[in-house]
Amino acid sequence: MVEEIDDIDWAALEHAYGTADDVPELLRAAGSTDPRVREDAVEELFSSLCHQGSIYSATVAAVPFVARLALEEPGGRLPMLWLLHGTATGSGRAYRQARRAVAGALPALLGLAADDDPDVRRTLVWIVAACEEASLPLLPLLRARFETEEHPDVRADLVTALGLLDVSPGPRAARNEALLSAPEPTVRRAAATDLLRTTPLPFPSALVDSALDAHRAAPSDDDSHRPWPSAYIPFQERLLDDPDAALRAVARGLPLAWELTQTWRDRERDVLPWLAEAAADAEDLCRVARVGAAVAGSEYSGYAAGVPRLAGHLRSDDPALRVAATLVAVRLRLPDALDLVLQLMDDLPEEAASLQLVLLGTPGVAVTAAVETFGPAAEPVARRVAAGPLRTEWLDVLRHFPALAADRVDDLVRMLPASVGVLAALGPAAGPAAARALRARAEAGDLTAALALARVDGDAGPAMTAVRALPDAVARRTAAVRVARELGSPAADLMPLLEERLGAPARESRADAAAAIWRVTGRADDMAPVVADQLARRGDLHEPHLDALRTLKAMHLLPEAARPAVEHIASSPRRVMSGFPCDGTPHPDLTARALARALLGTQLSGPA
Repeated sequence: MVEEIDDIDWAALEHAYGTADDVPELLRAAGSTDPRVREDAVEELFSSLCHQGSIYSATVAAVPFVARLALEEPGGRLPMLWLLHGTATGSGRAYRQARRAVAGALPALLGLAADDDPDVRRTLVWIVAACEEASLPLLPLLRARFETEEHPDVRADLVTALGLLDVSPGPRAARNEALLSAPEPTVRRAAATDLLRTTPLPFPSALVDSALDAHRAAPSDDDSHRPWPSAYIPFQERLLDDPDAALRAVARGLPLAWELTQTWRDRERDVLPWLAEAAADAEDLCRVARVGAAVAGSEYSGYAAGVPRLAGHLRSDDPALRVAATLVAVRLRLPDALDLVLQLMDDLPEEAASLQLVLLGTPGVAVTAAVETFGPAAEPVARRVAAGPLRTEWLDVLRHFPALAADRVDDLVRMLPASVGVLAALGPAAGPAAARALRARAEAGDLTAALALARVDGDAGPAMTAVRALPDAVARRTAAVRVARELGSPAADLMPLLEERLGAPARESRADAAAAIWRVTGRADDMAPVVADQLARRGDLHEPHLDALRTLKAMHLLPEAARPAVEHIASSPRRVMSGFPCDGTPHPDLTARALARALLGTQLSGPA
């Protein structure tokens, strides 16, 4: 092997860290009789040739030598096979050549199908499956191996590989159906997984029950471990393609309740009891709160008493659990939810204000959620906020209760800049002291304060000045859009910047500019198509798509180019907008659907 390694110009090839001139020595060291030297070399080869799933030109060149090491060096056989598998499943410009190279090395490796080590046999099966169509000639060998293989995990992997490679649907289905009665639980589960993958939707209930029986028999299998090519669909993931099958699985104890609500619309009511009963920590309860936000509260008036786990969390000594459980009560609109919030503010004021329940969660969420959910009925909570020392985490509550905020203007002024939103919401009622404080901040370049000042005393000049003072042209155009969308016609002097933004290469930027120009000029006929273009070329929906829906709804126009997208958003049984991260707020997909339905409900059309 030494001479053949030196025949390759490794310096002309690349791996993860640059030129590949170190690969020859690493390959030689991987065949060392010294275990320490061999292990270090193998680690370096993995890092260089298959770095986090990425492969390179040097990876392709190394395949024949890696395969030979797998054959000739029993001590390093398994790592070499893993490297070949990573090469066959890797990504990068060289992935096609890499897969062909591994397929070319397979014939010499087939003897390892009878290796004494079952992990070696399993990994070889993975490699065969990873080569996909190039492995079709090996199907008879796989079938024969399945007949003689005794290890249950290897047999299960052979079932999966045969299912992925077999192009004859009838024999494949017949084999898997027969294997649902196999003595090995892992084999039954593999057969059920392949049947789910290949059976058209919706699934027959008998198949779902058989699959769930197989899963229960082999519950330790890890769906996150995916040695298979992209055609493979993990058991639980495939169940989620059929919401009724997934719900059946939830009822049988499979923890799919949350995933079901993230994939399909209008399933919250079905899974809420399962989700609440399984909630063990604050993150779980935040999920219950999100799901509960979509469910009518009157149906769950006895919910807290009916679910002992939730009732226990409401009495917990753990502040995180108690805050999160109170949030659940709020989102479910339980009759005593506001009392629970008030009690929380009395008993755990610091935790209720600043405790971060989940990563990126919003402190004080149970208090602010009470106002968001109950509206004017949450005035007792707002009064409690206004009565004590004001906390920045709860200031947004006062935006919705201007009379309470007006009584604390002096304190709000002292709390700037945190209180700028509340003062802006008060408008002229904030008074001259607030106007002076906001003007001082605006003149120092604070655009948010300048916008609030325009609300308080009607002077938009400082906002115009703050925009023009920005040193970067992109920042000026972005700020101009923000000011124009908030102030409307008083921002007319910013039209040149808005027109520049209208020519931006990104659709989101153009849609933002069009919405701003409409707010300033009222020109809907020529701006609505620009906003609609963002929806017409949708991918995964996110906040800018919601802005586009809101703008078209405010315009009372639905350009024909956007109608298919809006109809899809309005009627899709699947979620069209992702909801990560879950911080206990309602799912943003609910807002997207409501906006789309409202827009369609106007029955208005507009420019093509």
